[in-house]
Order: sequence, then structure tokens, then C-alpha cells
Amino acid sequence: MGTVTQPQALKEAPLGHGDRARFFRAPRQRDLECLTARFRSHVYAPHSHDTFVVGVIEAGCETYRLRGERHYAGPGDLCFVNPGDVHDGEPFGEAYAYRMTYPTVGLLAALAADAGERRAAGSLHFPVGRVRDPGLAAAFAAAHRSAEVRTDALESDERLHRVFTALIRRHAAGAPAAAADGDERGPVGRAVAYLDEHFSEDVDLETLSAAAGVPRTRLIRAMKRQTGLTPHAYLTDRRVRAARTLLAGGETPAAVAAACGFYDQSHLNRAFKARIGVTPGAFRRP
Repeated sequence: MGTVTQPQALKEAPLGHGDRARFFRAPRQRDLECLTARFRSHVYAPHSHDTFVVGVIEAGCETYRLRGERHYAGPGDLCFVNPGDVHDGEPFGEAYAYRMTYPTVGLLAALAADAGERRAAGSLHFPVGRVRDPGLAAAFAAAHRSAEVRTDALESDERLHRVFTALIRRHAAGAPAAAADGDERGPVGRAVAYLDEHFSEDVDLETLSAAAGVPRTRLIRAMKRQTGLTPHAYLTDRRVRAARTLLAGGETPAAVAAACGFYDQSHLNRAFKARIGVTPGAFRRP
């Protein structure tokens, strides 16, 4: 049996009544393939991929056969399929909804190396096809939604990077141990300076990591430890501080949103009220 892409797997068994599926890519994560779907009648034929399959069940129950074992996955379960593993899938009960990703071997190896700051000695793989991990499942779903909808580059990058790093650390075999923390005051200072200078731009995690001079995993961890905020949280706070100054000077919320890097006025409203306690319109000087 040859491997297939996920769109090919869906095409082999067309969607039926009550089924829906949306396929998209996360371009800054090496075009990570993603799928969100709700299946009431769709049944996958046995197939395999040349990528990993990593995902979460959001509602209902999916049953599938993997490596000779029948699995039943429900909300809070994480599902893993290694490259080349034959599997199928269908609803168990009325329907199920899930969010899936199809990371390449190279992408997961790079994430593992970033976290450990060295290459893995062996082959990275997931020894168990289904695990119960509600907290990480919820974080995975949130990161998946962030990649699906319009949002900050740094927010989406950080969420996906953190959740995949956690997935590898908790549930994969063959990954190097996480690198020990050190004195990152210099890198954190460079990252903060970069964000202060470029807060109105759509900064991505790779660019910020290069400016700081440390791997992405170390940067996220060090910024949280030293500033109390992750890179994206710091960027949002910096934008709100700039917005506050402009609003106090009489600028309109729409103009402030555009000037401070928020992708629309609603984005500004949510971030501003969460930190200041009132909406930008209420804060603005008449």
C-alpha cells in the first residue's frame, strides 16, 4: 500500500450528508498541513502517510485500527500515527469532530532539536497511538484554531511551537532531553528591544529568535521566566501601551489599531480592555 496525502484520503471516500471538512496549511511551520472536520457518516479506507498524524478529538468518538489494535478516541484524547502506519477511521456513535495536523519528519525533528539544542540520537516516533491528556489536548486545539483564523504571526507561531514541543517531550520517544536553562539576560534583552522597535509589525517567532540569538524554545522559556510574559504576550502588552498613548492624544480607535499592529479594531478592543479595564473608545480623550 502506498502512502497518501490527507486530501487524497478524503477524496477516496467522498463526504456524506452531515460531514464537513476544511483543509489548510500553516505556512511558517514548513507548510504544516492541517484539517478540521466533523464526520457523521464518513469512513476512511485503510491508508498510510509519509508524515506523522497528530491531532485531538473535540467531540464525539472516533474509532480506528492502528498497528493491530482498535482504538476509541474521545474529547481530551490525543491521537498519534507514525509515518507508514496503516490506519482507518470512522464515527463510533452519532458523529465526531477532530482537529488534525500532518507534520513532516523534518519538522518534528527540527522542533525536537530546537528544544534539546542538539540532534536526536535515534528516530523520533510516538510509541502509543492514543493518550489521555486533556490539558495538552485543549492547548493543541487552541493552537490549531489560531493557525486556522486570522491572528498575529507571533501568536500562532508561539502556540504551535509550544504545543508541539510539549507533545514531543511528553509522548514521543527518541527526542533529546530539554536543554538546561542558563543566563539569558542578553538574548531576552535583545528580544525585548526588537519587539519595542518593531511592535507595529507582524513579527514572527523565527525572526525574533534570530534577533535574540537563541533557539525558539529557549527564548520563549527565558522571556517568560525573566519578564513574566511570553514573546507574544510581551508584544501585545507593548502594543497596548502604545495604543494608550495615542488614544490619550485623541486618535480614533480605528487609527490606533492600524498604527499599533493590531489586525483590526476588535483585536485592539479585546487586548486593551483585558489590560486597562475599559474599551479604547471609553478611554480615548474626547
